[in-house]
Amino acid sequence: MLEIKRYHFDSILSIVLIIILVLHYAKFLSIFDTNILAITAILGTLPVLWSAVRSIFEDDWASMDTLASIALIFSLLANQWSSAVFISLMLAAARILGDLTQAQMKKSIKGLLKLRPDKVQVERGEKIEIIPLMQVMIGDVVVVDLSDRIPVDGIVISGNASVDESSLTGESLPIEKTVGSKVYSSTLVMNGGMRIKTELVGKDTTLERIINLVESARSEKPKTQTLGEKFGKIYLISMIILSGVLFLVTHNLMLVLAVVLVVCADDIAVAIPIAYLRGISAAAHRGIIIKGAMHLETLGKAQIFVFDKTGTLTRGKLAVSNIVPAEGYTERDVLEFGIFAAERSKHPIDLAVMTYALSHGVVKQELDSFEEISGKGIKVQKSGNTVVLGRETFLKSENIIFSPELEKKASELSDKGLSISYVAKNGKTIGFAAVSDEIKSNAKQAIEELKSLGVKKVVMLTGDNERVARNVAEKLGITDFRSGLLPEDKVNTIKELHKEGIVVMVGDGVNDAAALSVAHVGIAMGAMGVDGAIESAEIVLMRDDLTKIAETIRLARKVEKVSIQDFWIWGITNTAGLAFVFGGLIGPSGAAAYNFISDFFPLMNSVRVRTNKIAE
Repeated sequence: MLEIKRYHFDSILSIVLIIILVLHYAKFLSIFDTNILAITAILGTLPVLWSAVRSIFEDDWASMDTLASIALIFSLLANQWSSAVFISLMLAAARILGDLTQAQMKKSIKGLLKLRPDKVQVERGEKIEIIPLMQVMIGDVVVVDLSDRIPVDGIVISGNASVDESSLTGESLPIEKTVGSKVYSSTLVMNGGMRIKTELVGKDTTLERIINLVESARSEKPKTQTLGEKFGKIYLISMIILSGVLFLVTHNLMLVLAVVLVVCADDIAVAIPIAYLRGISAAAHRGIIIKGAMHLETLGKAQIFVFDKTGTLTRGKLAVSNIVPAEGYTERDVLEFGIFAAERSKHPIDLAVMTYALSHGVVKQELDSFEEISGKGIKVQKSGNTVVLGRETFLKSENIIFSPELEKKASELSDKGLSISYVAKNGKTIGFAAVSDEIKSNAKQAIEELKSLGVKKVVMLTGDNERVARNVAEKLGITDFRSGLLPEDKVNTIKELHKEGIVVMVGDGVNDAAALSVAHVGIAMGAMGVDGAIESAEIVLMRDDLTKIAETIRLARKVEKVSIQDFWIWGITNTAGLAFVFGGLIGPSGAAAYNFISDFFPLMNSVRVRTNKIAE
């Protein structure tokens, strides 16, 4: 609301300033020319001075408005009313352009809210009632048919459909949804129909959380802008000193004023934020949520990319491929005791073991005790038996006895890239489950794209053993991998890599939260429907597509290139303006007009960052 009011105020102010300037140069103001021009100049100066005072109290004394205020004060003291009006007009125009850019970004994202239906079909007993969307509650069963927009985040409990999720992910191909699939607010049913159990409504839905993230990104400043502000402080001091020296040497106040008006750096302070805001908007259109401009800029400069293996480079949906019992035991024995330990665990390998056991008729049972050691394994007590499930190193640390024949078979399967989870009963291994995970189809392409962009180092981290890790790394063309890592080991690895440069960590956003947090930039993959994933990283890819990383890097470098061009444009136009001033071609009034016109050059350059597509 504040931005809307400011936009309207600046629009009216700009119109008034333009009219006054036209009347002044057309000699239509007659004898009242000076008074009217002076009043207009003072009125146009007041918003800038007020903003400058606020900036100083906020410890931002080298802001655009502070710099501009000096030029305005010089103009007013020298009775250069038209110069002051030109400066005020430029600043008002810059504020309008900034507001329009922000409004465009908000409109493009918030426009998705209009896709949600106002009325929703909800089951009430055996009847279907049509109620307002705001009355839908968690747990309600929502019915959606062909061509309906899904109004909530939820789980499909019956039916099947093809759903267009492009409004969230940028993916143009429909996604098949069946019982158990997650669905999201604002997405479109292309064919079929479903009954959906509501899990999230209103501001808690994925859509609205995305909107909040994009809006909050506007307040974060990129490093380029921060450097610009540091430069601005030096520039401000230098300008004051040089202006003083120039006046002492020439005693020509009009010359000093003309110089100040030419080199006022208001355009840079607006142009760079506009470029980054438009970059963030362009990414959001493609299902790439960037939480702040500083993260976009840092990504473009990163040379070290670290990937977690499971769920990031691989599908993360493990399946048991072999059950190998020790001598004297059967596959059934391994599954029955294995499910004791696996049933309460959330580890992907344990879930695979449990799923396989249940599919083979093994029944869950109540346990006497359960202990899970993060990243290592599980110990349970059942009917007087101690059962241990986990990797070889964990079982050996528990003094579990291994069968040499069993270890040999496990080694053979490990060499083929399978993960091994041993099952032990009362201090002795009774067998193991060999589990495999499929590499994502676009993982190798994504790694190759990073290398083609000049990334110097790609590292893979995994808790799996070295043989499994090496097998996956070789298939992806990754030469640097670290295996057998616990969660804290991954964190320490990221910290160690900091010594080599800017580190980007790519993970699933939940299990890798700690590692993501210590990287310079954390990227969460496929965050649609993953609780906490949107909050765990600086950049969130709503679709599980690794090639989006290279796409985002190209965007970051495009925005940085535009920002550097803005500085060059500013420098060239200032040099030319100073030449005109010292050549006697323009005075204060001409300098103000020159500044007004030349300030649009970097602004228009920033607008070249397209908000409806990723940079080429």
